[in-house]
Amino acid sequence: MDTGANAYLIRPNYKDKFKAGVAKECIGEILREQLYGVQYDPEEVPTLSRSLADSIKHKLKDMGFDRYKFIVQVVIGEQRGEGVKMAARCFWDADTDNYAQEIYMNDSLFCVAAAFGVYYY
Repeated sequence: MDTGANAYLIRPNYKDKFKAGVAKECIGEILREQLYGVQYDPEEVPTLSRSLADSIKHKLKDMGFDRYKFIVQVVIGEQRGEGVKMAARCFWDADTDNYAQEIYMNDSLFCVAAAFGVYYY
């Protein structure tokens, strides 16, 4: 009895693996395109944050990371010369899962965007 090729993958092929460096470049490009010249406006931040997160998620999906789920977090704040710290902890498979983050700043605002790629077994 021929069962054919086993289509169930428990690990991504190397070419399909979530690559943090590539994702970081993608995030940075989106932040630069959509935030250049933008002034901080607390009324607009919720909409802008969602828009950036959606753009990042869609672009990562289009990059061909097959069988990955993405979690995208975007934080935007007013640039007042104060320090900001951000941390994340994850329980995941270090062989397949990874994350990338990028920061954008101008005279008016700062933005930290992080994308987590989690392989779907």
